[in-house]
Amino acid sequence: MDPDQLEQIPFFAELTLDQREHVAEACAELEIEEGATLLREGDFGYAMFAITSGVAEVHRNGVVIRTLGPGDVFGEIAVLFSGQRTATVVARTPLKLVTVLNRGVWHLDREAPEVGAVLRAKIAEHLEPVGAGSESATADSDRENP
Repeated sequence: MDPDQLEQIPFFAELTLDQREHVAEACAELEIEEGATLLREGDFGYAMFAITSGVAEVHRNGVVIRTLGPGDVFGEIAVLFSGQRTATVVARTPLKLVTVLNRGVWHLDREAPEVGAVLRAKIAEHLEPVGAGSESATADSDRENP
């Protein structure tokens, strides 16, 4: 993946070019069809996603609890902690995504530990507002953990 593309995603925008180059090696781009289920409530989590285009819905117990669009990130707790998803995410329109698997972050931890640490800190920072009770673009928290 091109590191310049990561700069267009708010979650990655503050990383330096060198950091984005390392992170880009751990990323993959995905295209998802409208109606496809990306994450299923109760499934084991192993990746985080950033939407570059399209719209997705977050469902819990069959009820839509949030709509996600370009720039939104979801599934990031899986990169830090793994565990079961507490929500389902369905593509409302065709989606283009950037994904980072937890094994990609583990690879960064081994090959470029300072970059792995920065990425983990960024994920933790992204989750903080949720833990503090304010709204967040994330759909992967104790409240919404797809």
